[in-house]
Amino acid sequence: MPTVTVNTTEVRVPEGTTVLQAARAAGINIPTLCNLEGVHAPGACRVCLAEVEGARTLVASCVAPVQEGMKIKTNSKRVRDARRTAVELLLSEHNGDCQTCVRNDDCELQALAQDLGIRSIRYEGERGHKHIDCSTPALVRDSGKCILCRRCVSVCGEVQGVGALFPQDRGFATVVGPAFCSDLGDVVCVQCGQCSAVCPVGAITERDDIEKVWDALNDPTKHVVVQTAPAIRAALGECFDYEPGTVVTGKMVAALRQLGFDAVFDTNFTADLTIMEEGTELLTRLKTALVDKGQVALPMFTSCSPGWINFAECFYPEILPNISTCKSPQQMFGTVAKTWYAKRIGKKPEDIVVVSVMPCTAKKFEAERPEMNDSGVRDVDIVLTTRELGRMIKQAGVDFRSLADEKMDDPLGASTGAADIFANTGGVMEAALRTAYEIVTGRELPFDKLHVAPVQGLEGVKEASVTITGAVPAWSFLEGVTMNVAVAHGLSNARKVIEKTKAGEANYHFVEIMTCPGGCIGGGGQPRLTTDEVRKARIAAIYREDEGRELRKSHDNPVVKAIYEEWLGTPLGHTSHELLHTHYKRRSRV
Repeated sequence: MPTVTVNTTEVRVPEGTTVLQAARAAGINIPTLCNLEGVHAPGACRVCLAEVEGARTLVASCVAPVQEGMKIKTNSKRVRDARRTAVELLLSEHNGDCQTCVRNDDCELQALAQDLGIRSIRYEGERGHKHIDCSTPALVRDSGKCILCRRCVSVCGEVQGVGALFPQDRGFATVVGPAFCSDLGDVVCVQCGQCSAVCPVGAITERDDIEKVWDALNDPTKHVVVQTAPAIRAALGECFDYEPGTVVTGKMVAALRQLGFDAVFDTNFTADLTIMEEGTELLTRLKTALVDKGQVALPMFTSCSPGWINFAECFYPEILPNISTCKSPQQMFGTVAKTWYAKRIGKKPEDIVVVSVMPCTAKKFEAERPEMNDSGVRDVDIVLTTRELGRMIKQAGVDFRSLADEKMDDPLGASTGAADIFANTGGVMEAALRTAYEIVTGRELPFDKLHVAPVQGLEGVKEASVTITGAVPAWSFLEGVTMNVAVAHGLSNARKVIEKTKAGEANYHFVEIMTCPGGCIGGGGQPRLTTDEVRKARIAAIYREDEGRELRKSHDNPVVKAIYEEWLGTPLGHTSHELLHTHYKRRSRV
């Protein structure tokens, strides 16, 4: 535990601590632009410079390790001048269009220039080449705004294991983008949006679809409904200066009504529906394997995360038979809204516009998949991220913080606590186990407060086992069977689970994969910047929502029961198979 002095504060820190971490431990902020917590510190931006007594030059604090007795200055004139110069040089090349940039007032470079008191730029150099890449449904790249911090490279390569983005060329000619300066649509990009979530400027953003929603709302011939994903309620408040982890469900519903939606519904409803279909599919696969001795793909992987589906189709097409055929809750909702709900209100499917509010940019891609039209028309018409909804509410002049809480509309607003926890890594697994165990045994899952603690938290790969005892006669073949499950979040962790399974080193029955770190609460479309502390706050809020519910198991949702009785028949039956299930295909990696 070396002891170092940061300005006038003495602090003891673990061996291997960087100067940046030591300063933060002393309560002193050193600005950064390239550093990405827990992932990578390339020392590229040179904004985090600090002065170390005895050192010939200033050090990049994000990569410089501390030593016993080190004396560090973070605010000397030499440091302040060097930081200002570094930021001015970045600004001199930055083709920013700040007044009209979507990141205006949410830009780390802009905020840093303000904090450093930069009122003019001494260097009027050549601006970077501006290329707008709109080749994917989810993301837009603007190379002119890129400041070469390499955060996107780190998160794409190290966290997601995809490697769609690289720095290329040298010096002023350096660009960050797909290989050979291609567009994202020409390479393997799962469109998870983690690059846009960590970009400090506006170089990578979600495709903005707000105007499409306004157009739909202004069309008197259309019945426009909105669905909101479980993760939105624990993050949208951050767009209006609430603390991370503040649940704003009621205000969100009120705001959506003020925007003019004809009905405000909840993706939680079809999360419960997903559990009924997915749980039945898992039990059916187990019956085929254990009783019929037939060939069946196990373990079964979840299918609700579209970035994960893209990843599997490109990198591991051999495991596609193992993935549940269930559509994601977003897509199930679209189908239900344009069939069952449309019939109830006497509307044609083509006259209903389904708008989704999602924490995930890949949901934009998912909605445009050609197979997602089982309602006879496109199931989901427009997808907004949490950030887009925040901007839309501000555009409408709605005073979000002053709104009184309102409730979701019937019938597609009914849900249970099991649906809430879909937002968290491990939540889909926990929700599925709550229902599957009770179907098989007639008893509640034997965990404290129904929480399967081993699959919770931010560990990259989590495992749990549940032994079936006291199975009811229909499921007696499962008596004594130990169900082995795994949960992974972040696609590099998904790769670990797949490789372990392929090597025969694991005997899983069911595996949950979430594309983004922390699950949907850490999605690529959530308010920035999502650190682990923010993830923990949002996760805790979602579990509080679940625990405060009267109904906490998907099979107890009364509207889900009714929809099976009057329309779907049985889970995995003919109608539900036609409307609520889909297929996947191998995609080229070139």
